[in-house]
Amino acid sequence: MKKTIFEEMGGTYVRCGDYFIPNLTLPEEEEPRFVGVWGQRHLQYLKEYRRNVYLDLMMSGRLNSYLVDIEEQAQERFERIVEQMKQAQGITERLKADNAWEWVGRMAYLRQRIIIQWKGELK
Repeated sequence: MKKTIFEEMGGTYVRCGDYFIPNLTLPEEEEPRFVGVWGQRHLQYLKEYRRNVYLDLMMSGRLNSYLVDIEEQAQERFERIVEQMKQAQGITERLKADNAWEWVGRMAYLRQRIIIQWKGELK
C-alpha cells in the first residue's frame, strides 16, 4: 500500500473501527505566561471576529505569547495615559498626602474613564 503524504512526513494513524484517524497534536509553547485583562479581551475579540487568526495562532502554538505581547503593550500604554491625564488634571503626590480620599476617588474615576474609552479601541 502506498504511503500518504501525511505518513511520509512522519504522521501516524490510529484505527477506530473501520476508520483510520490521524494522530494530531498541537505544538507546545515555550512556557505559559500570565495573560491579563487586556489579553483576555483581545482573545475574546479574536474568537468572535477574527476566527481564522485565532485558529492560526492556536494551531501554531503562538497564541499565548501573542496575547502576552498584547497585554504588555496595552498595560504600558494604559500606564502612560494615566500619567499624562494625572498631570493634566492636577492629581499630584501632594494631593495624595493632603487628602488621600480625594486622590483615591479622582484616580479611580480617571482609570475608569480610560477603560471605558478603550473598550472598542483595543480590538
